[in-house]
Amino acid sequence: NRAAYSLKEIVVTPDNPTRGLDAHQGAVLLHDGQTGKLTALLNASPITAIRTAAVTAVATRALARPGARKVAIIGTGVQGKSHEQAMRAVLDAAEIRSWSRSSGGSAEGIVRDADIVCTCTSSSEPVLPLEWLKPGAHVNAVGSSVPWARELDAETMAAGSLFADRRESTLNESGEYRAAVEEGAIGPEHILAELGEVLVGAHPGRTRDDELTIFVSLGLAVEDLAAAELVVARAREQGVGTEVDF
Repeated sequence: NRAAYSLKEIVVTPDNPTRGLDAHQGAVLLHDGQTGKLTALLNASPITAIRTAAVTAVATRALARPGARKVAIIGTGVQGKSHEQAMRAVLDAAEIRSWSRSSGGSAEGIVRDADIVCTCTSSSEPVLPLEWLKPGAHVNAVGSSVPWARELDAETMAAGSLFADRRESTLNESGEYRAAVEEGAIGPEHILAELGEVLVGAHPGRTRDDELTIFVSLGLAVEDLAAAELVVARAREQGVGTEVDF
């Protein structure tokens, strides 16, 4: 339970998937919170994939309808794969179907009867229209972490009960939120709560079975810190990793 600090540096290279690489490359530095000593250097790509999907799993458990198990994942890259693992970890008897542009056709076929939809793309145009979503669905909007990216259209944003990882981040960085505001569909009051407020009971979260809930995930630094600490602790328990004098 000692204090710790972390720093993550990321280089985003959008065409990396064509090379078989994650678009996000970088490192996470973990420091002792008392002395400032560097205690670990980790690859940021898997840390980012793990912590993003883990938060989505927590949001799904908190906001999806009880008994939800049919999952549609739009996007089959690094985040799509990590989200499949995360959904299986928190849903009993999960039925998961995935779609990407390389699959051909439309994602509509996997979305229509889905209880939970995860959008894990780098699209700059909406990929999930409201008409595809059934009543009571839960949507995890994961891919649009910069203002110029957008996975949900204004109609979908306006129809859903919106939850954020952090209000400030959503107001300034979420492409789908900012576009919906610019189009006059929603305002700041449309963000009902942060996920943390739901988890501690300050907000009830979903209140009806037929309610459309949306979680906008942009990522928080504390998630990288928590994931890095966990990875280092497990590595020490299992005797893996490389110790170096630094």
